Amino acid sequence: MKIGELARRFSVLPSTIHFYTQEGLLKADGHSRGGYRLYNPDRALETLKKIDYWQNKKRLTIAEIKKLL
Repeated sequence: MKIGELARRFSVLPSTIHFYTQEGLLKADGHSRGGYRLYNPDRALETLKKIDYWQNKKRLTIAEIKKLL
C-alpha cells in the first residue's frame, strides 16, 4: 500500500507517514517500480494505532515511542 492510501485509511496526512518513516517508527516493506514506498497494510495500521495511542493517550515523545517499538 502506498503512503497516500495508508494516510487516508488512518485519517492522517501523508506527511505524517513520511515523518514516522524518517524517524524510524514505521518501516516501509519495499518500493514500487516507480520508487514509491510500499507498506504492509495490516502491519502499518497496527503500528500507527500504537503510535497514536502512545502519543495521544500516554503523551509519550517520539524518542520514548522509538524505544517501545
